Amino acid sequence: MEAGRATAPRNRLAVAGARSTTEAMLRNQPRGDVIRNAVFAGLLLLAVAIALAGLLALVIQAFAKGSSALSLNLITNPPSTAFPEKAGYRPAIIGSLQLIAGVMLFVVPVGIGAALYLEEYADSSRWWNRLIEVNIQNLAAVPSIIYGILGLAFIVRGPLDLGFILAAGSLTLALLVLPMVIIASREALRAVPDSIRQGSLALGATQWQTIRTQVLPASIPGIATGVILAVSRALGETAPLLLVGATVFVTFDPTPFGTDGYSAMPVQIFNYALRPQEEFQALAAAGILVMLVVLLAMNSFAIWLRNRYEQRW
Repeated sequence: MEAGRATAPRNRLAVAGARSTTEAMLRNQPRGDVIRNAVFAGLLLLAVAIALAGLLALVIQAFAKGSSALSLNLITNPPSTAFPEKAGYRPAIIGSLQLIAGVMLFVVPVGIGAALYLEEYADSSRWWNRLIEVNIQNLAAVPSIIYGILGLAFIVRGPLDLGFILAAGSLTLALLVLPMVIIASREALRAVPDSIRQGSLALGATQWQTIRTQVLPASIPGIATGVILAVSRALGETAPLLLVGATVFVTFDPTPFGTDGYSAMPVQIFNYALRPQEEFQALAAAGILVMLVVLLAMNSFAIWLRNRYEQRW
């Protein structure tokens, strides 16, 4: 770690030198290439501006509709169809927290372990390793509803037969985001220079000691960012949960293995949004604001964690 801190200024100096050299080369490009690059950069900025404008419009609309319902009742009170002024999201919030805890308990060891195997141990010439890599790449693009069907067939029923419980929802969401965690972790491990591995092995460390003391600490920023972004996606998923037992109206606090049903924030927001009364529409908009705050907080934490470890290394 001390060596990493000592080399950090040299690394930043090297990056600055490479950047200045690249900028000098770009300035000497033909005029046509400069114009095309400027047009392309402008189109990229326009696309980003359109996306941000759409997001800002949605946030403003949600705040305009839901600001009147923002209160402590959203967190402390259960849902209610008879008294919308007292209705809240407490069971759904507790259910979402338990779902995300279960997702992290599964995807962190399995995802990082799979990435370590594929990057550090697997022989890419073996057909089964190539098959695993192809399947991981393909599963990352499968629609979420397909994972809900698989969860219903193999986790809720089928071989595991857990029933419609919260733990089944956690496993289903974990399978949904597991390819993302594996891919992000592999990229983080791949970004660690081979000279670190070779230097550690040259000093007599075993391969596992090299991975545990050198490779993993250096790849923590990328791995943590991938895990948090994957968990953020799982937090907002609705379709898979509807197929594995997340009922649309729950007034009690769920438990991971309780058989009485459970709910989650996206499901409860959807339930409120379907009701025609203005009070429930405001509750749905307020729930969207709560979820946005949670997602922004998680993503901000991922950025802070990445920057902190990048400064160390």
